[in-house]
Order: sequence, then structure tokens, then C-alpha cells
Amino acid sequence: MAVYTVYSSPVYQHYTASVCSKATIFLICCVILTFIPPLVLAWYSQGFWIRESTFREQPDVRFKHDIIMILQGETPDSQLVWSTYRNLNLLQDNNLRIPIVQTSEQDTNRDGLYDYLDFSIQVPMTGTDSVYQLQLLLTFDYRLYKYPTFTMESMAYIYYSSPVAGAEFYTVGDLRFHQKYPLPSSGIYSVNNKPVVNSSSVYVSSWKLSSIFSEYQARNETTNYISHYPVWVAGKAPDQAFNLSGRIYYPEETIVFRPGFWQLIKWGWVQYLSILLIFLFIFNKVKRFIFLNHLINVIPKKHHAE
Repeated sequence: MAVYTVYSSPVYQHYTASVCSKATIFLICCVILTFIPPLVLAWYSQGFWIRESTFREQPDVRFKHDIIMILQGETPDSQLVWSTYRNLNLLQDNNLRIPIVQTSEQDTNRDGLYDYLDFSIQVPMTGTDSVYQLQLLLTFDYRLYKYPTFTMESMAYIYYSSPVAGAEFYTVGDLRFHQKYPLPSSGIYSVNNKPVVNSSSVYVSSWKLSSIFSEYQARNETTNYISHYPVWVAGKAPDQAFNLSGRIYYPEETIVFRPGFWQLIKWGWVQYLSILLIFLFIFNKVKRFIFLNHLINVIPKKHHAE
């Protein structure tokens, strides 16, 4: 007569031993070798703790309408200087030349953040004036909001030199963020929210571009104007104004920052767990082989699951 299973229940087998026994020592060794080596491997395999992370953000940039302009003529003494700083203008005497300045910032994608700055500077010239070199410094208010609330005053420096006198110069480029060390992951960071130019100074040495650049470069965070397409138009008609114009874009930036505590834990746990699962599988097989084959003295007990 055919038979069939009408009911089944699992049978569990437990292995018991006293506290002071080889089985206990073996079990302690298995626990140690299961959980400690994955931590050591994760630590020394590089990447257990992430020291740096990045995010992308469109900066909130506003032109502060502060300008220093220096036009170099044919001789070292033939300079035309103008700025929005009263103390610098007072030091120029006959070199001061007041231009017509027009600026406009545009938000093309309507996200509340300006995308670029258009500027135009028309410098009146006399018949004896000529321009072979130009230096232009513009200052900006630069802000980030995504991780730390970051604020600083930054600048763009535009320089061009030509062996031929020019009548017009045009430039287009990007205001790029530069940092030497990562930013913090949270809080308010305004260490560099100080003037690029000391506008209250009455000393000539303080207004030298070399002094301004030296102090500015000592900062951890700065901005640089990057342009690959300068346009220099040679020639000049008598009494014709020198035109200096350009467009400065404010591109989205990749910012480096130090991760916070919970981001470190989240990343470190993933690294540890991925190695731990392998060790759990291996030592589970080892313990099964040892106890099933009675390589260590233990007392087996069977019982049915409820």
C-alpha cells in the first residue's frame, strides 16, 4: 500500500557544554575571528572613513559695483587709472581718468540666481593717449547654501597686454571657485567675508595690486576669472574712447567638504557589513563541521520545534 506524509515538524539539535570547556573557548575564538578581522580589513583597504565628499551648487553671486581699472600706455609713466574707491582716486593726480561704466546682471533661467554679468567701460582718450596693457579688478559677493552657509567677498582679475596699441578689448569667461581645503559640512562659514580691498587706506603701498593679490591668495577660498577668448582690436583714432567690455558667467561649481558624523557612519557601516557577511558565512560552516563531526566534546540534545 502506498504511503505519504501526513504531517512534518522540524527537529532541532542543540549542542551544550560547560562554561569552562574547549567548546566555549572555540566559540569565543569564532566570535572574535568573525567580527574583528572585517573591521581591520575595511580600515586598511582605504575608504572605510570618507575624508572628503563633494556636492554641486549654483552659487549666488552679486556684483558689488567696486572696480579698479589700470590702463598702461607706451611708457611706464603713462598710466590711466580709475576706481570706485575714493582714496585711490585721490592718489592718482593727473593719471585719473573717469570713464562711463555700464553693468547688468542677468538671470536667464529664472531660478532667482544671476547667471552672468555684462559690463562695459568707455574711457575717454586724448590724441596723445594709447593703451598697450589693461588690468581690471571687480569684486563680488559670493554665497553657497546647500551644506554650510558660505559667504565671502571675492574678485575677478582681468589682464591683457599687446605690443600694438588698442582701441577696444572684449573678454568672456567664467568666475570659478577655488579652495585649498574642504569646507565644513554644516553651520555658517564666513571666515573670508571681508573686503578684498582695504578702501579706508590712504597709503600707496596698500593700493598696489601686488599687495591686494598677496593677501587675497592667502585665503582658503577664492575665485578666479578664467577666459580663453580675449579679443583685442588694434588701432585708435584721435580722441576716440577706449572700449573695455565683457561677460562673466557664474557657473555651477563642484564643492569639496568634510562629511558629517552620520554620513561617516552610513558609509563606514556599508564597508564593514559587506566584509562581515563573508566571514559570517565561513565561520558558520566551520562551526557546523566541528560540532556535527564531534571534533570537540559537546552534549547534543534534540527537540521538536513548537
